[in-house]
Amino acid sequence: MNLFKIASFRNGSIAALIISMGEFGLLFAIPLWLQNVLGLSPIDSGLVLLFLAGGAFLASGAAGALSGKVAAATVVRIGVLLELVAVGTVALFANAEVGWISIAPSLFIYGIGVGMATAQLTGVIMVDVPPAMSGQGSGTQSTARQVGSALGIAVLGTMLFTGTQGSIDSRLAELKVPSEQATQISQIVVDSAGSAIPFLKDQLVAQQVPAAMADKIVAAAGDGFTEGTKFSAWAAAGFLGLGFLSTFRLGSRKRKE
Repeated sequence: MNLFKIASFRNGSIAALIISMGEFGLLFAIPLWLQNVLGLSPIDSGLVLLFLAGGAFLASGAAGALSGKVAAATVVRIGVLLELVAVGTVALFANAEVGWISIAPSLFIYGIGVGMATAQLTGVIMVDVPPAMSGQGSGTQSTARQVGSALGIAVLGTMLFTGTQGSIDSRLAELKVPSEQATQISQIVVDSAGSAIPFLKDQLVAQQVPAAMADKIVAAAGDGFTEGTKFSAWAAAGFLGLGFLSTFRLGSRKRKE
């Protein structure tokens, strides 16, 4: 616990945990949306996520160019701010009708933010840790990130499915679908993490639901999952906002003194 008496390590680890909650939680939701609502294959979904990887690749070069010219804590702050902006635009503009193009620019900006923040954060956390404790410090800060990512997936996953179920229920009510059937449909979508949506029409038609109504129900399910994804994106933005505020406590106290 002596490590947490070091202000830069303590503050940096807290920031890393909070930032990881926003970063990794959203990456749980987006592939599900791409595959189950937009109908992309796993390979095509991976290709869309290359926008994120491209941004991170570009950021690695930019972070290197800024090294020695801009304080590492400032680079982390800029990176988290870019992540926050990108996640906010996903929450605002994700649209099933427009497709993956609606989030591609956001993923690219998000990748730049992740590349800038992640590349510099470890150094910022470890800046005042004595060499004799570097191994312990490295493992501890890595654990903080892993705990943050696990919590983020749990919390944002809950937000995703809660938002999805509520949105589907309200949309099916507008279509005058019987409440018992509407609850069953929304539960199937949630329990399958959205993977039931592409097969929902066949199941409904087999239950003697008219094809036109089945199409409307499937559209409502897809729109509901989109709303759930946007809901989880707003929650991720909230965590990243807290993470951004926490970056103002980063940096070496020794250098300031």
